[in-house]
Amino acid sequence: MEIIAAIAISFASVFVLQPFAEKIGLVDKPNVRKKHSGAIPLVGGMAFYFATLVACMVAFPGDKTVTLFLISSAFVVFLGVLDDYHNLSVRSRIVSQVLIASIMVFGADMYIHNLGNLVGLGDIDINVAGTLLTFLAVIGAINAFNMTDGIDGLAGSLALNTFASIGILFFITDQHTFLALPVILVCAILPYLAFNLSLVPGPVKKIFMGDAGSMFIGLSVIWLLTIGTQSETPAFRTVTALWIIGIPLMDMAAIIYRRIRKGQSAFLPDRDHLHHIFLRAGFSSRQSLAIIFGLSMFYSGFGIVGEIYQLPEWFMFVSFLAIFALYCYSLVHVWKVVRFVRRQTVKRIRAKRAAP
Repeated sequence: MEIIAAIAISFASVFVLQPFAEKIGLVDKPNVRKKHSGAIPLVGGMAFYFATLVACMVAFPGDKTVTLFLISSAFVVFLGVLDDYHNLSVRSRIVSQVLIASIMVFGADMYIHNLGNLVGLGDIDINVAGTLLTFLAVIGAINAFNMTDGIDGLAGSLALNTFASIGILFFITDQHTFLALPVILVCAILPYLAFNLSLVPGPVKKIFMGDAGSMFIGLSVIWLLTIGTQSETPAFRTVTALWIIGIPLMDMAAIIYRRIRKGQSAFLPDRDHLHHIFLRAGFSSRQSLAIIFGLSMFYSGFGIVGEIYQLPEWFMFVSFLAIFALYCYSLVHVWKVVRFVRRQTVKRIRAKRAAP
């Protein structure tokens, strides 16, 4: 029942919200950084939040944790809409995100404290110091998915992969208490992706999720990862969570490192994200989406396999750090990487043309 509700309400909400957004000017207009054509309604985030809200009320009646999740999500969606409409300052966004995170930390009494056996010497439990880590994790997850929202379908596809992976981990470890939550989120996002990628037949307008959507996704991810790793009977280990959110996390961390290294603000907009690199290398938007989505599936797949076969946590952690170091190196030398890929692409094209 909740699955049908999530899909139906998300789909219907788009049609209800589109004219409203256009009327009040809640649209994304092209500029120097945004190359799309026309004013695109920013209603995707609100649509799949409303769908999640109703479906969760059906699936989790009276559940305190889910209720607090929905309340914090309502605040983050409202914050995102304000940011979409008024372009809020970085400081106001961060302060608001800290207040929203406090609902999870102090209201639901959920925070990241058990980091697992990351160095092979036993579990690392930082106790109440984990509250600070959780605030940082909430801000990081919200902004990580916000930063990936640069080409059609990317943030939604990465969210789809992350939520589906968490659902798989809940299922294979028989942690069915919150299994419906990632399933609902997957179903709520699917209609948005269909509209955003222009897969809906007929004269249907494209929509964007806006900051409301990307912030809601990031907050939902960190709630689910915290539930999955920090419960009394965890569904998966903390190191697995790194792989589940690998691409958005690495992209954000590498970009921030690069900006700080150049003496710039960590939140300064630029065009050096992973999807920009693929676009510069000559790949189309759809090709870039497919490649990055494939990489995210590989990351989460490795995390799931590592969980199933209980690969040593230190091995999974070191592997993650090694790939992250390679990612950072590639980003610092992005132009060399782009030129290399372009040369290889040109060689392949010439070889095909020369073939009899």
